[in-house]
Amino acid sequence: MTTTTSTTAAPTEAVATASTVATASTADAPALIRFRPTGLDTAPEVNALLERLGLGPFAPDGLTAFGGRNDNWAGTTTRGRQVFVKTVARAPDGSRPEIDRALAFEASAARLPAGSPLRTPEHLGTDRESAVSAFRLLPGSRSGSEVALDGDFDEALCREAGRAVATLHTLGTADGASDGASGGEAPDPASAPAIDTGEAPLPPMRWLRAFPWSEVQDRSMAQIAAWKLVQDDTEVVAALHRLRERERTAPHTPAHCDLRFDQFLVHDGQLFLCDWEEFRLADPARDVGAFVGEWLFQATYSVFAPTGEPTSAKDAVAPGFDLSHEEIVERGAAGLRHHIPRIAAFWQGYTECRTPDPELAERAVGFAGWHLYDRLIATAQAHAVLNPVARAAAGIGRTLLLNPAGAVATLRLADPAVPHPAVTPAVVAPTAVVPAAVVPTAVLPTAVAHPAQPYLADAPSGSPR
Repeated sequence: MTTTTSTTAAPTEAVATASTVATASTADAPALIRFRPTGLDTAPEVNALLERLGLGPFAPDGLTAFGGRNDNWAGTTTRGRQVFVKTVARAPDGSRPEIDRALAFEASAARLPAGSPLRTPEHLGTDRESAVSAFRLLPGSRSGSEVALDGDFDEALCREAGRAVATLHTLGTADGASDGASGGEAPDPASAPAIDTGEAPLPPMRWLRAFPWSEVQDRSMAQIAAWKLVQDDTEVVAALHRLRERERTAPHTPAHCDLRFDQFLVHDGQLFLCDWEEFRLADPARDVGAFVGEWLFQATYSVFAPTGEPTSAKDAVAPGFDLSHEEIVERGAAGLRHHIPRIAAFWQGYTECRTPDPELAERAVGFAGWHLYDRLIATAQAHAVLNPVARAAAGIGRTLLLNPAGAVATLRLADPAVPHPAVTPAVVAPTAVVPAAVVPTAVLPTAVAHPAQPYLADAPSGSPR
């Protein structure tokens, strides 16, 4: 067993849990959605790590968890420390690549100066053998997803997000490093894992050709239908291969590689970026495109979001199925007008802290297109069929992938000195993959994925993540 400790501001993860049973929150509880955590009697390594770190074990009263794919616990220890602990799964071969990537980020981020735009909750220690890490809990913090849904992820926060991501992309360079005066003792770089240089797993290129039969039982019907939209569209498959080729020849930097709104926390008016299990050297356009894609996905949902409490059985149907053509046009235009300035604010913050390579914006649009497919596949897990929201996301993602250069200016990723075009709504026919969807002209869906079944093939099991 190896335990690493640090007093520098380093990574954590905003969300992670193994339970789906919600608990009631109290007045002073974190604003994040809370869940009943896995019993600590089944995870003795958690309290063992906390005791080795001198924090004392978790007090049972008030122990909770946050939503996500990994087990986690949040609460106060017997010595009065507010702590968040998470565990990650080991690889089938027994290795711990996610922990190693997170620890590599720790070592890189230890050189950030005080007051850096890139903030992460304090890492307290990691037991690599048990794949368990402890971090300082940020009580009262809000997930970036919650902040976005509430309409509070405003342009100022987006600009801060851009500055944080740009700072991440300069780690290890003269702009992103300091002389070590970060306010605490830095981890020993000699004992930290090397930064992962392997290719990011998404999109899973082998799944574009054939969906592994071993994975079918873990996918909902809606997820399989979502993969159908990708696999049977030869133009999208070709565009994803082109994007991967451009990524391989692009300048690589330290990158998050799993950027979503729920990887951000807002605490005491400051923005924190979390969850470093996919940290690696990669194309920085991945992170930029993911942030853009998150806002486009939000804009898609704003088209079909309910406008109030249902007043009849007709009003209570699945979102989007009962909207008229005119309603979709009106809502789509409003959503785009609302969200695209936030993308522009993110890009402004990014370019304030880092000069992007000349093709980064175009590659980022391509990754934004993939992000829309990725989000619709993920959110389809609990559904039997794809609703219009998912199909709208697929249509916009398709357009971005097929013509990324055509959307750079519309999405406000061009040189700030270049005037941006007005966001003009445009409509596709109801027979398209997006039912009467509204998007800017340059983001207009142009074709329909073939309605065939997804290809299936026997392949080694395992998620591409």
